[in-house]
Amino acid sequence: QVQLVESGGGLVQAGGSLRLSCEASVSTFSRIGMGWFRQAPGKEREFVAGITWSGGRNYADSVKGRFTISRDNAKNTVYLQMNSLKPDDTAVYYCAATSLYGDYRAWGQGTQVTVSS
Repeated sequence: QVQLVESGGGLVQAGGSLRLSCEASVSTFSRIGMGWFRQAPGKEREFVAGITWSGGRNYADSVKGRFTISRDNAKNTVYLQMNSLKPDDTAVYYCAATSLYGDYRAWGQGTQVTVSS
């Protein structure tokens, strides 16, 4: 059973930055992919960024050049550095972990990010 605990959300003005963290309680952390998703009010959950076990990264077009995903296998933690934040980035952000086969199978409880204009 994978447990994911996010932290780092909050309220920030447009143009500001936040860094989200997600600590995973799983012994196979270094062999699984991790990702960040978000869900804004009235919208479906959407993919934001992902990082494979080997460090490959991919991003949603809406955040490319502004967000950076990274991982620290020694700390079982994945990060999402968010710069140049926009009001449209306001959402609950969820951390997710893949199985060894690459499908997302575990989710955190979410952390609120609010960007004011």
